[in-house]
Amino acid sequence: MTTSFKNTPVYLMTSESVTEGHPDKMCDQISDAILDKFLAKDPYARVACETAITNGMIIVMGEITTDCYISIPKVVRRVVRDIGYTRPEYGFDYRSCGVMVSINEQSADIALGVDKSLETKANATASELDRIGAGDQGMMVGFACNETPELMPMPISLAHKLCRRLAQVRKDKTLPYLRPDGKSQVTVEYHNGIPQRIANVVIGAQHNQGISHDQIEQDIIKHVIKPVIPTSLLDNKTEFYVNATGRFVIGGPVSDTGFTGRKILVDTYGSLARHGGGAFSGKDPTKVDRSAAYAARYIAKNIVAAGLAERIEIQIAYVIGVAHPLSVSIETFDTAKVGQEVITSLINKHFDLRPGAIIQALDLRRPIYQPTACYGHFGQEDINFPWEKTDKAKILRAEALGK
Repeated sequence: MTTSFKNTPVYLMTSESVTEGHPDKMCDQISDAILDKFLAKDPYARVACETAITNGMIIVMGEITTDCYISIPKVVRRVVRDIGYTRPEYGFDYRSCGVMVSINEQSADIALGVDKSLETKANATASELDRIGAGDQGMMVGFACNETPELMPMPISLAHKLCRRLAQVRKDKTLPYLRPDGKSQVTVEYHNGIPQRIANVVIGAQHNQGISHDQIEQDIIKHVIKPVIPTSLLDNKTEFYVNATGRFVIGGPVSDTGFTGRKILVDTYGSLARHGGGAFSGKDPTKVDRSAAYAARYIAKNIVAAGLAERIEIQIAYVIGVAHPLSVSIETFDTAKVGQEVITSLINKHFDLRPGAIIQALDLRRPIYQPTACYGHFGQEDINFPWEKTDKAKILRAEALGK
């Protein structure tokens, strides 16, 4: 059923982000750092790496099949150090925390379908790109809209930028009393589908002992919020909430247990698109949870960049062991400039959604994943993620609109 945001006079949409020192995001970064280390030595490594973190302890678990070796504890400690947990007074320190590792090989039953797809089993002369079957069943979602230059929803885009700025002022000592944990949240007011103003901004910033709430509030508004949020979106009704409890000294793994894959909306589109449910971090590209979600974003972004729709959501479904997707569907929310059947036809013509074809087209057997594990897998224009390219927009526009 189509939902037309254009016909809704006024509504609010909210998204959140977290900094690299948040326990869940620490786990995502550790899992992807381990993945990158294996891919650097063995591009065909099968990796499904999960991390859990709590006070004084990090546990790495999962299934990894490879012909190389890396020191997983060494990778773990390097990530925690780079995040900023370098002092015992923070309650968590990369040198003294415990690291436990429990890794097995990928299930042979799963490998049966990934190594040789149903198409290959049925046809000995099948294409090489048919060889890799989907690593699991599931639904993957891609989204793009024209609200921001990076074609992301404005609430999640601003929430990520606030968290990146929060980390920056900590690291460059603009606000030297900050600690690594932190969160942001942004609520945008829309009029007939168009962002008009920021209703409120929420910041949680971990800090050292002895810093007054008034100072933190003033500093965060001045050095974090105001440099990020365009003044045109702020008015005298915009509300700022900084450390709403009045204190945020205890944070990170001391205060909260973290797990890989618990921030899937932070990783994607905030609350403005649906989600298939699969997490990304720690998974090699044969896992369609990751690679097909990247492909769906790539398609959606090119369609919006081509001017064929103002916003689009793409859903792809797979079954384990089969290369071709079960279904590909689109939703344009009454913003398409051409018929949806035209867009669907162009997707089928210009984008190959078999896992092997996605891996080849986006060059995914590379150690490129740790930077995705914080501040979003989509919309980071300062990082050259291949799924963020709009290199097919020109041909899509020409074929659909004749220009």
